[in-house]
Amino acid sequence: MVKKVIAKNLPKDVFLHLLNILTFYLSIVSFINLYIQYISALFPDQLSFYYAGTANAVRTFTSILIIAFPAYLLTSWLLGKDLKENPAKREFRLRKWLVYFTLFISAITIIVDLIIFVNRFLGGELTPPFLSKVLVVLLVGLAVFGYHIWDSKRKDAEKSRTPKKLSFAASFIVLASIAAGFFIMGTPAEQRRIKFDEQRISHLQILQSQIINYWVMKESLPQELNGLEDSISGFIAPKDPESNIAYEYNIIGNLSFELCAAFKTLSRGRGAAYYNPRDSFQQNWEHEAERTCFKRIIDPELYKNTSQPKEIVPLR
Repeated sequence: MVKKVIAKNLPKDVFLHLLNILTFYLSIVSFINLYIQYISALFPDQLSFYYAGTANAVRTFTSILIIAFPAYLLTSWLLGKDLKENPAKREFRLRKWLVYFTLFISAITIIVDLIIFVNRFLGGELTPPFLSKVLVVLLVGLAVFGYHIWDSKRKDAEKSRTPKKLSFAASFIVLASIAAGFFIMGTPAEQRRIKFDEQRISHLQILQSQIINYWVMKESLPQELNGLEDSISGFIAPKDPESNIAYEYNIIGNLSFELCAAFKTLSRGRGAAYYNPRDSFQQNWEHEAERTCFKRIIDPELYKNTSQPKEIVPLR
């Protein structure tokens, strides 16, 4: 009995091809950006590096890759199986349009990447991290371009085992890339500890600001952190986000005090500086993975109460 060959486009074909190309683009973009973030973490630029931002980007692109890449493999397998049963579908316009559109995107990516490289070279701004990022984009772009050129011209579509071998190789590379993130950026548990420490630093900054404002208005330090609470403004002294224990506050002198917290991670580590370019005083909050105190001395010439008391007019 001769098997009937289906040679027409079905809604299922359109769905699978569109889903396949979408998940492919998501996987490629995430893969490239993942390595760009890894390079930024390993070779930080003190002018723009922000560890928390890099960690968030790594988490985002890893999440996309974990979901999109298996979906791409599944749709590729389904399409490959269908093409074996219906070889005529290799000539469908939708498939050819998507293949050549991918070639176009790959070619544009390679050209733009080379333009950026030449521009930086002429400007004398080349650095090893930048060259590494350019190389990542260039290699991925060439790989995608080369594969689709080969796939569009191959004649042994039904017998070749090369796509299966490439799928295994790509899966290994993706898994290795995701695993590398745990060594470069830390495990999810480590990221959670870092977030708690970031929150502790934020709380201490708030408390420091409130203590200084208190001194400016009253020319004395509060005896305890509860003295900062204000029912009108609604301010309540924050506590440790993990243990819910009040932060340690000690008065050292008339113009000096210290704030202490128990940290779980290093503020500098994993080969990259923990730096926030939006915080000019970030260097004042460096800490070890232990109880750390931050001593502050108020400069009375710098912090003055410049507000003039207003005359109270009695009610008539």
